[in-house]
Amino acid sequence: MKIGLDLPPQIRVFAAFFIYSFCMGSLYPRIPAIQQAMGVGEGALGLALIGPGVGTILSLTFAGPILERIGYRRVLVGGIPLLSALYALAVWAPNPLTLFLLLIPVGLTIGCIEIIINLEADRVEHAIGRRIMSRAHAFWSFGFFFAGLAGAFIAQSGVSPQMHLLAMVPVVGAATWLVLGRYRPAPHRAGGSTEAAPRFAAPTLAILMLVSVCLSAMVMEGAGIDWSAIYMRDEFDAAPFWAGFAVALVAGSQAVARFFADGFVERFSPVVVARALLVILGAGVVLVFAAPSFALAYVGLALIGVGSSALFPLAMSAAAQRTDRPAAVNVAALAQISFVAFLVGPPLLGYVAEHFGIRWTFGVGLPLVILSLLTSHALKPRAAMREVPAE
Repeated sequence: MKIGLDLPPQIRVFAAFFIYSFCMGSLYPRIPAIQQAMGVGEGALGLALIGPGVGTILSLTFAGPILERIGYRRVLVGGIPLLSALYALAVWAPNPLTLFLLLIPVGLTIGCIEIIINLEADRVEHAIGRRIMSRAHAFWSFGFFFAGLAGAFIAQSGVSPQMHLLAMVPVVGAATWLVLGRYRPAPHRAGGSTEAAPRFAAPTLAILMLVSVCLSAMVMEGAGIDWSAIYMRDEFDAAPFWAGFAVALVAGSQAVARFFADGFVERFSPVVVARALLVILGAGVVLVFAAPSFALAYVGLALIGVGSSALFPLAMSAAAQRTDRPAAVNVAALAQISFVAFLVGPPLLGYVAEHFGIRWTFGVGLPLVILSLLTSHALKPRAAMREVPAE
C-alpha cells in the first residue's frame, strides 16, 4: 500500500519547500527564551547560531556525490523529519558551545535538503515548461511565516522551547510522509552537462559584483530571522507572541513578494526591479533602526521582507547568463559565497548588538544597501535568454 497523496510534480515541490521551511522556522521565534534560559548576551548566542551555517556550507560542498549514491527520495523523505528531530535535540543545550555543536548536524541536514529540493524544482520547471522557482521559494517563505506565527502563539502560552520543538517532530514527520510518500525524483534535464561540478568555484570579478548586489538582502533577511524577536523584546518590551510575530512578519511579507516577483521581472528589467527592491529594503532598514514605536518597527520589518525577496534569484539568473565560463560554475561561485554571507553574517551581528545595541544589528545594513545599489547594473542581461511561459 502506497503512503501519501498523489500530487502533480510542481505541487509536490511547493509542498516540500513549505514543510522544510516550517521545520526550520520553528526555532527562531523561541530564540529569546533560549537566550534567557542560557543567561548569555547576543555575542555568545550569535556564535552558537553559526553552527547551522558551518554544517550547511560543508554539506553544500561535499554532499552531492553521497546524495547521488543514497538516492534523493530516501534522503528527502528521511531528512526532513530528521531535521525536525535535530532541532528538538539542539534546544536542550545548556550553553552556547553545546548549542553550536548540536546545530552543526542541523546544518549538514539543511545542506542536503537544499541541494535536492532546488535541483528538483529546476528539473520540474524544465519538464513542465513553466517557471516555478520563484514561486517555490515563496512557499519556503510561507512555511517560515506559519512556523513563526505558530511559534509566537506557543511562546505566549508559556510552553518551553524544548516541548514546542519536540511536539513538532511527529507533525513534520506526518506531513512529510503525506506529501512526499510517493515522491520520485524528476528526470535529469535533457542535454545537461555530465561533468562533475568543482567543490569550490573561484569567483571572478563579475561574480563578486553580483555577490555585492544581493549581499544586503542576504544579510538583512538573516538579521530579520535571527534577531527580530530579540529586537522587539528589548526595544519595545514586546510580549512573547509579539516578539515571535516579528519573525513571521519578515517571512510573510517576503513570501508575498516572491510569489509575484516573476511577473514584475518579465514586465520590467531585472535592474529596475532590483533597484526598486533595494530602495524598499533601505527604507525598511532605516525604519527599523530609528523606529520610535512598536507599529513602525513592524512596518520596517515588513519592508525588509519585501526588499530582500527577489535579489538573490535575480543575481543567480544573471550569473547563469554569463558566457565567460560554464553557467554551472558561475552559479556555484555565486551560491557558495552568498550562502556564507547569509548563514554566517547575521549570527555575527550578535556582537554588534551586544556592544552597540540591538538596533545596530539592522543599522549596519544601510551601507550594504548602498553598495548593492551602486553595483545593481551588473544584473543587466548579457545575452538573450530562451524564455518559457510564466506559470
